[in-house]
Amino acid sequence: MFGLGGSTPQVSSQQKLQAAEAELDMVTGMFNQLVNQCHKKCINASYYESDITKQEALCLDRCVAKYFETNVQVGDNMQKLGQSGALMGRQ
Repeated sequence: MFGLGGSTPQVSSQQKLQAAEAELDMVTGMFNQLVNQCHKKCINASYYESDITKQEALCLDRCVAKYFETNVQVGDNMQKLGQSGALMGRQ
């Protein structure tokens, strides 16, 4: 009660909203980057056909899978570095 004792401080609604907005911005940015990179790699800019071809669909599936796999690996490595203190200049 009143921030005294061993209790942890409460997160305000404003802080929760800011955190949610930051997370949404991050996810939106990642999605946009994914779309741009995989579109550039897999879709012919001339648009010879109105529908996505099987070859393009396969390329997009692989591109998206690699993108997310890479993000997971980078996140894991960053977390390990953070836990070891390497990101904070401590070792």
